[in-house]
Amino acid sequence: MSDILDTFFNAAIAAQVLPFLADGLFITLQLSLLTIPLGLAGGLALALLHSQSGSRACRIAVNVYVDFFRSFPQLVLLIFVSFATPFLGIDLPPILSLAISFTLSTSAYYCEIIRAGIQSVPGGQTEAARSTGMSTVQALIHVVLPQALRNVTPDLIGNSVEIVKATSIASVLGMSELLYNAQSAQSVLFNPTPLTLAALMYLALLWPVVRLISTLEGRRRRRH
Repeated sequence: MSDILDTFFNAAIAAQVLPFLADGLFITLQLSLLTIPLGLAGGLALALLHSQSGSRACRIAVNVYVDFFRSFPQLVLLIFVSFATPFLGIDLPPILSLAISFTLSTSAYYCEIIRAGIQSVPGGQTEAARSTGMSTVQALIHVVLPQALRNVTPDLIGNSVEIVKATSIASVLGMSELLYNAQSAQSVLFNPTPLTLAALMYLALLWPVVRLISTLEGRRRRRH
């Protein structure tokens, strides 16, 4: 038992690397706060474009976009954006490469979630709003979208949790996020305790959010 503790839960090593991992956690939070709103905004725009556009070609284009980026590996997309753009004469900093690749990828997932939420709102809601004198846009903003987003809130939060964990691929660009710092410390100290500590940090960060998702899903099931 003592050997396991010394190997995976070494208190001295944990105290030594904690500030280093805390810096990595801060970078992870920064990346998450950058990429989640961008992906959410992109997904909302795509969902509205698909659901509100009267053009069949426009809906097909959105479907192709969503299917492509949901199928394309996120890590490969990040590498492509980061290392292929210099050949086009564009030298992007790592943070911008990550933002672009994550926005392209995550907006496809958010689009599907939001589109499902819009489809869950009965069409009579829009007609009722229009009968009160609202325009189509006003009915969408004040009646349809609030209900749609409320219906899919657990799914939106769940997807955001996955994005937080996916920011670890930023390590391929040398960005010192949490997992990158943990791996660096592990390679120097020849002990997996930094990885264990990083896992506990992820758990402490995301466990309350996962419990929130479960609570919201329970409320949604009772409501329906």
